[in-house]
Amino acid sequence: MKVLVVEDTENSRIILVDILKFHGFEVDSATNGIEGLAKIKLANPDLIVSDILMPEMDGFELCRQIKSDAKFQTIPFIFYTATYTDSRDEKLALSLGASRFVIKPQDPEKLITIINEVWSEYKAGKVVTHKPTTTDAELEHMHAEALNRKLSNKLLELENKEEELKLAALVFQGSSEGMLVTDANNHIITVNPAFTDITGYKLDEVKGKNPSILRSDRHDEIFYQSMWQELINTGNWQGEIWDKRKNGEIYPKWLTINTIRAVDGTVYQYVAIFSDITEKKQSEELIWKQANFDALTGLPNRNMFRNSMEQLLKRAKREKISLALLLIDLDLFKEVNDTLGHDVGDILLQETARRIRDCVRETDIVARLGGDEFAVVLTELTGTSHANTIAQKIAADLAEPYKIDNEVVYVSGSTGITLFPDDATNIEALLKNADQAMYAAKKKGRNCFSYFTQSLQDTAQARLRLSNDLRNALTENQFIVYFQPIIDLNTGSIRKAEALLRWQHPERGIVEPLDFIPLAEETGLINDIGDWVFQESIRWIKQIFGQFQSDCQVSINMSPIQFRVEDETFEMKWLGYLREMGLSEKNIAIEITEGLLLHAETSVTNKLLLLRDAGIQVALDDFGTGYSSLSYLKKFDIDYLKIDRSFVYNLETDENDIALSNAIIVMAHKLGLKVIAEGVETEGQEKILIEAGCDYAQGYLYSKPIPPNEFEMLLERDRTKKKSTVC
Repeated sequence: MKVLVVEDTENSRIILVDILKFHGFEVDSATNGIEGLAKIKLANPDLIVSDILMPEMDGFELCRQIKSDAKFQTIPFIFYTATYTDSRDEKLALSLGASRFVIKPQDPEKLITIINEVWSEYKAGKVVTHKPTTTDAELEHMHAEALNRKLSNKLLELENKEEELKLAALVFQGSSEGMLVTDANNHIITVNPAFTDITGYKLDEVKGKNPSILRSDRHDEIFYQSMWQELINTGNWQGEIWDKRKNGEIYPKWLTINTIRAVDGTVYQYVAIFSDITEKKQSEELIWKQANFDALTGLPNRNMFRNSMEQLLKRAKREKISLALLLIDLDLFKEVNDTLGHDVGDILLQETARRIRDCVRETDIVARLGGDEFAVVLTELTGTSHANTIAQKIAADLAEPYKIDNEVVYVSGSTGITLFPDDATNIEALLKNADQAMYAAKKKGRNCFSYFTQSLQDTAQARLRLSNDLRNALTENQFIVYFQPIIDLNTGSIRKAEALLRWQHPERGIVEPLDFIPLAEETGLINDIGDWVFQESIRWIKQIFGQFQSDCQVSINMSPIQFRVEDETFEMKWLGYLREMGLSEKNIAIEITEGLLLHAETSVTNKLLLLRDAGIQVALDDFGTGYSSLSYLKKFDIDYLKIDRSFVYNLETDENDIALSNAIIVMAHKLGLKVIAEGVETEGQEKILIEAGCDYAQGYLYSKPIPPNEFEMLLERDRTKKKSTVC
């Protein structure tokens, strides 16, 4: 709503305009009736608030002319006066067509209420124009009579001054913002109640003193010199400043200082208006902290870490100093989290953060990048010895037991280290380098640290290229299933075979499983590849073994990743395909690792039980190198143990390996399990295994893994050689 204020007294006009603007009105102003009439004709306001006593044309005449003009007579008109207080003045005002007659001084909020009431009436169609019962002559008489009631211009001027002071006093006393007024020498003259509420000082405690008693000492002299220079140059200053309350508390406030000048232009007073912005600053600080710090550990988060690193690198380049970036990843944290719960995991992370912080200087940076990964930046290095010392200390401290509630938890940390500027000069490259070095530390056995080297970079790039090629290998039919025979040591016949995957890379040739299976597991491709291996193995079983006897068995390796996928692979895909091909569940066995049983989740347990119920046998691969409990062997109905090749290799020279192999065979037979020895390469090894009662053997003594067509010929030769063979 557009409001026109017609008021000749400057201070009253400014205060009234500010109050209206504060309440959302669009406001224009005029200093007398003539100027007001001109603005009305030019801009056509929605409502007029006018004083009465004004030079050249007073408010009564202004109202009369407006209400006599058909273009403007419907505009609501409010008289706001301090000099015309007689009831006859109000009668004249209403006779002229005014909507309200308001006597000053009036609470500004009450005036706003009256304006809103008048506007609501206007919107409802209650338009006040000129009353037809009052003639122009009568109005002129009433007008003249009203003017004559005023004693003199001097008296009217004094009344205006009093009115202004009262209105200003209302604003001064009622404002929620602190106010103080000083003289030209910057000595406090007066303060308002809000000043006392905010600072704790009463007027008698600060009167006559310099406002510098509020200083917090957070700003230097240059700050105050700049403030006064701007006050001198422009007459005002505003900005954020930290001051001190009476009780000593330091707080932020938003301060505006205006210079009041006398008629001759000299400084008369300074008026300061301020508001306490403590809550605003606290909210801003909280938002900033949430955006830049990890809520759990209190360490800088990834965002803050990158910002700090940017600044550090700029400084390091400028001052030609060295930095070291350490990336630390907790070993076995997932197992702790899954086993003991997230609450214990959170406490463990908090303690880890504390231990890492205690290992470095205050000038170094420690951050949590996410999950169980932390970063440390060591500043101002003089050589790698300092980085070595810190990395060793971090590794030792993290490996100490953690006592959490009633649990004692053991974890360790693998650390990758890269140096600036030796290895890289930007954040992205440094992070990549440290990540590669950390991965190398994990491969070395964890709980250690590794430096970035160019060979790591070359290896990482080769892995990336291989990973990209792996994504196309399945669709481009680059995989091949090989078979390695498993010999029945009692008869010397081929009774079983292990299906082994090979990758026929178009450029690299045959790629061994050890080079690409870990990549397949990391990328999740192992699930699709595993399905293909199963179906391809079944297809060859049908084709090759169909020529011989139907109870031959092929074992297929399964990755732990495949076991943990929540799907119906076994029921819908594998068992369904097996039946579709007309084969029995006895024709296949599934090979798993010991590690799968150690952390057997519900999804793993369910799949193992499903295999048992379906009649599919399970072989435990590389037995003796893992951490299996004997109870797992019966709990999950394991059918075969495969003695790891590391025990078989030294059978002819190492009595301990003979004893271990014998113990495994005896234990397995006691539990009703069959035993397969891997890596048999000599007849001497075979003889020892036969004497120990081992059931089956596989290895280069009999055949290396071979393509299906070669395996088919091997079976044919085996059948020709031994007519009594089962296959």
